Amino acid sequence: MQMETKVHPHDFSLPSSLNASSPPERRGLRRDQVKMMVLDRETGNVVHDKFIQIEKYFNSGDILVLNNSRTIPAILKGTWHRNGKVIGTNIEMRLARKKNDSVWEVLIVATNVKSGDCFKFSETLEANVIGEVFKSPLKLIQFNLQGIDLYNEIYSMGDPIRYEYIHHPWNLDYYQTVFASQPGSVEMPSAGRAFSWELLLKLQQKGVKLAFLQLHTGLSYLLDDEYAHSPEENFEEYSIRQEDMEAIVKAKDSGAKVIAAGTTVVRALETAVINSTTQGWTNLYITSDFKLQVVDGIITGFHEPKASHLDMLSAFVDEIKLLEAYNIAIEQKYLWHEFGDINLIIKMKDGRGQ
Repeated sequence: MQMETKVHPHDFSLPSSLNASSPPERRGLRRDQVKMMVLDRETGNVVHDKFIQIEKYFNSGDILVLNNSRTIPAILKGTWHRNGKVIGTNIEMRLARKKNDSVWEVLIVATNVKSGDCFKFSETLEANVIGEVFKSPLKLIQFNLQGIDLYNEIYSMGDPIRYEYIHHPWNLDYYQTVFASQPGSVEMPSAGRAFSWELLLKLQQKGVKLAFLQLHTGLSYLLDDEYAHSPEENFEEYSIRQEDMEAIVKAKDSGAKVIAAGTTVVRALETAVINSTTQGWTNLYITSDFKLQVVDGIITGFHEPKASHLDMLSAFVDEIKLLEAYNIAIEQKYLWHEFGDINLIIKMKDGRGQ
C-alpha cells in the first residue's frame, strides 16, 4: 500500500538566483526603486509596478502603519569562562529576545553550555548564563549592564544577523528603515525598508496619514531545523501610542484603508484589538481562518517556501491565488528576502487601490 504524501499548501521552488544577497543601494538602485507586485485581494489579479509608485494605490484619508523598531547588531562574540577558567574563545552568541533591561534569551553557538558559565565580550561587558528556555536550544543570560548602557556596548561591538544567502557582511545601516528609532529588533522589520523620506512625504501630501508602532522582532531561525518553533511559541513585545491607535480606529471607522507595512504590524494591530491593550506581548498566529478586524492591506517582502508568514498572507488572499501570484513573481524574477522586492496586497479597483 502506497502512503499518501501530504503537500504543504505554501510550497514552491525558489531559484537561488532570486535570493537578494545585496542591498538595492549596492545594486545601483535607491531603496524606494525596487520592484513591486500588487496583488488584488479579491480577484488575485497582479499588477507589476515600482515601489516608488505606491502612492497610486492609496487614497486621501488612508492610514499607513509602520514599525519603527530599530535593528540591533545581535551577534556578539566573546570568551567562554567556567569556574574562572577559559574554555572557549571567539564564541558566537545571538540575541534572540529581550526579557527585561538586563536579561535576554540567546542562542549560543557552542555545546554543553551550563548555568553559571560566564561570557566576556569586552572589558566592560559580560554575561552569566542563568537558565534554559523550555524545549528550546536558547539560554537565558543576564548582562552586567542594562538599558541604554547595554545597548551602547552592543552597538559598539555587535554584528547584524545575516543568513546564508547574504554573502557579504553589510554594515548595520543597510539593515535599518529610514524611520527606525526604537532599538530592539534582532532582525530587521524589513517590509518598511523600501520607504524613503521623500516617498513618505509624497504620501502625506496626498492625504495619507502615518502611524507608528513598535514590535521588536525576535530570532527567527535557531540554526537547527529540529527546533523550528511554531508561531505560537514566538512571543514578541509590541507598543502602540494611544494617539496612533485612535487615528487608526478613526480611519477604519471612516471607511478608509488601514495598510500595514509588514507582518509585524499586522500581528501588533490585530493583537491590540483582540486584547484591548496597546502594549504587551503577542504570539498571534494568523492563518487563512483568521478574520482580520483592523488591517485592510499589507506591504511585505517575498517569503520563502513553507514560511509561516505565508499563512498570514492567506488571511488577506485565497491560498491558491497567493501561490499563483508567487509563481508569477518567480517568472518575472522578483527578488526575495530583506534586500529584495515588495509585494502589496490590497483590494484594487481598475488596477489601483479603492
